[in-house]
Order: sequence, then C-alpha cells, then structure tokens
Amino acid sequence: MAEQTPVQQNIAKVAEQLKGFKIAMLTTVAQNDSLHSRPMVVQEKEFDGDLWFMTSRDSGKIDELSNDKQVNVAFVNVDDSRYVSVSGKAQLVDDRAKIKELWTPLAKAWFKDENDPNIILIKVEPSVVEYWDTPNSTFVQVKGFLTALVTGERPDVGDHGKVSL
Repeated sequence: MAEQTPVQQNIAKVAEQLKGFKIAMLTTVAQNDSLHSRPMVVQEKEFDGDLWFMTSRDSGKIDELSNDKQVNVAFVNVDDSRYVSVSGKAQLVDDRAKIKELWTPLAKAWFKDENDPNIILIKVEPSVVEYWDTPNSTFVQVKGFLTALVTGERPDVGDHGKVSL
C-alpha cells in the first residue's frame, strides 16, 4: 500500500470524524453581515476533501453565498460526544451528473426527483477542520467538570485536534 501524503492523512482523519452525522448546521454570512445558520442534510458520501449539500435555487442561501463564500459547517452528536467544525469556502455547483450521484430517497422530501430543475449543489471546500471527540458518557464528563471545579485542574475533554486542508 502506498504511503499517504500529509493532506491524504488529514482527509482520512476528517472522514473518520464525520462518520455517522446525518444533519449539519451550515452558517453563511447574510447581506447585513450577520451570521445565518440552518440545518442541512449531510450527503451520504465518503468525505474526500469536500462537503456537498443539495438546496433549492430559490433559497436565501443562494443570495448569501453569492455575496460571501465564507461558511462554517458544524456537526454535533451528543450521543457519542463528537463535535466537528468545518470552516471554508462554498461554491454553487449546477452539475446534473453530480446531483444524480448524490441523490438519495431522503431528497424526495424537498425535490420531485433528481431531475428537478430547482436543485443546485453547495460544495464546501474546507480550509480548517476542528474536532472534539470525548469518548466518556455525559455523567463521566459532568463528574470531570465538577472535579475540575473543586481541584482547580482542567478537565480531560478527550481528543481535540485541528486539521488544515
């Protein structure tokens, strides 16, 4: 097996951290420079360095992304205490083949079918990914925080890392 480059290693690390997430919060910059977040369905595709989302052409996200391409995508899984924050640039992609590749039955809740002309893709090219992976249960985490309050020592929050792509 060929040795992985540092970029490939970082992509593999991020792919591992993103496994199992179904919903993410996509934050864009609104016209008045305020931040605007909304839930987005995570595409059922192995992370290869880019994140993909389907949206409607008439969505407010389209105007916001046309104005400012900087985005953040936040992933939270409280059940297993995993958190991932992806900062990067987004672009709108109108590619029928890619839409068909990413199409799942879940998308039918928003669109007629994969040929729906209202579908457009958002491609997020991450620049920095930060993650927190706390393998302990909520009870153990709370106990650790309380112990830290009493002892004055920082609690063990598990694995935390920052990856540049």
